[in-house]
This record gives sequence, C-alpha cells and structure tokens, in this order.
Amino acid sequence: MPNSKKKIIMGIDPGLATIGYGFITLEKNPQFIACGCIETKAKTDFNKRLNIINKELTQLIKKYKPNICGVEQLFFCKNVKTAMNVGHARGVIIMTLGQNKIPIREFTPLQIKQSITSYGRATKKQVEEMIKLTLNLKQAPKRDDASDALAIALTTLYSKKY
Repeated sequence: MPNSKKKIIMGIDPGLATIGYGFITLEKNPQFIACGCIETKAKTDFNKRLNIINKELTQLIKKYKPNICGVEQLFFCKNVKTAMNVGHARGVIIMTLGQNKIPIREFTPLQIKQSITSYGRATKKQVEEMIKLTLNLKQAPKRDDASDALAIALTTLYSKKY
C-alpha cells in the first residue's frame, strides 16, 4: 500500500474531539502536501466517534498513500477520563495505520519541539514559525492540531527512521 515513487510522510496529533493530520514529502527540501483535522462531536456516541476516526483516517491514507506515519505519544494528564478517551482514540489510529501497513514512529512532545526548533521547551508559536519557514508556507496552519501534525511529520523525516 505505501507509495513507491515519492516518499510521503504523515504526522498525526492524536485526540478524540480533534485529530490533527499533516502530509509532507521530501524532494530537495521538505514539501507541504496537505494538513487538516478529523473532528468528532462530543454529543456523539463514543463508539461512533472511534468509528469516525477509523473511517476518515482510512480515507486520508487511501488518498495520500503515506509510506510512514509519525504519531505523538500521549502526554498528560490531570483528567484520567480524558486521558483514557484519548488513549482509546490513539489505539484506533494505530490500529488503522497497522491495517493499512503504514509503519509508525512515535515521538514525545519534547522530541518534536527539539527536532523542529532545537529547543525542547519551545512555545507553540515558535514551532509554528519553524513549520512555516521549513515548508515555505505563507502562513502557519490555522488549527493548532494541524500545525502539530506537520511538526510530527517533519520530526519523522528528520529522525531518519523512514
């Protein structure tokens, strides 16, 4: 299933309500392909929300045909219920990638910030600015989750584990 011509790298910022995704490729320099968010509504049945994540992620994989995917590791949390729900969503994400034979690399938020800005305690704004510069974008993605996903894709590229 992976794309054999051009290396396509996907990044995913896991969540339950909002899952950020980003796609890049490497030609001479990293190139932006697409980014956005999968969203599920809070009032929707929990199982249905997980199914929406699976279905929409599968559609993205079929459309962009990534060779590898970077996924942010969970980092939290004060609210155990929220952590558990995001953990379930992350499990669906990993399962969907596995079903589509997409290799997965996992990174902590610290590793991502370090990779993108060379500083593990960088602010979101600093990370966004580096994404914008690196991918030659006119502006950073409007949604934090999409921006984070592009940072994860770039971290995957820089990790040389693809």
